[in-house]
Amino acid sequence: MPPRRSYDQYCSAARALDVVGDRWTLLIVRELLAGPRRYTDLHADLPGVSTDVLASRLKDMERDGLATRRRLPPPGAAYVYELTARGRELLPVLQALGEWGQGELGERRPTDAVRAHWFALPLLRLLDGEGLVEVRLDEGRFHLRAGAEEGPVYGDGPAPGEPDARLVLDTGTCTALSRGELTLARAVREGRVEVSGEGPLAKALREV
Repeated sequence: MPPRRSYDQYCSAARALDVVGDRWTLLIVRELLAGPRRYTDLHADLPGVSTDVLASRLKDMERDGLATRRRLPPPGAAYVYELTARGRELLPVLQALGEWGQGELGERRPTDAVRAHWFALPLLRLLDGEGLVEVRLDEGRFHLRAGAEEGPVYGDGPAPGEPDARLVLDTGTCTALSRGELTLARAVREGRVEVSGEGPLAKALREV
């Protein structure tokens, strides 16, 4: 494997960018925060990345201790990639980057791809507490694990098991939340987010 390129600067920010500064790396981390993913699934949810670049970035992430590759037991028998503990430490980095960049979203362009689960990290920033949350948007459903210290922090589809809270909202509302134009509390008060469930998170949201 070729050696990692470096800025050759004795600075922690520069060293971090040596590892995660290449194009696509942090977006691969975003996808792997959902748990183990097959190469084909990663490629499908990273529109615009070439197969060569994706394979190269995954190898770099393995080399740098951010991700590992393993084979699932039968009947799956497919290879999956997943984050290491070091890779999971990038969650707050992605959250801070997403919060900083929310003003850059603007109106969605005709060429912009979107996946329902890309709204997971912005919503996680807005949830105060811990628990399993199921979210239903126009584009589909996904679930979040607020306050999760281990394992996936979100995933596609319905929640596995009974969620602590269910949120139903339209894409326009979710986009406004992601841009920082609307707080979750205000969206609930105005009826733009429908909250159901009996867990602490649901009760807290209904009481705002």
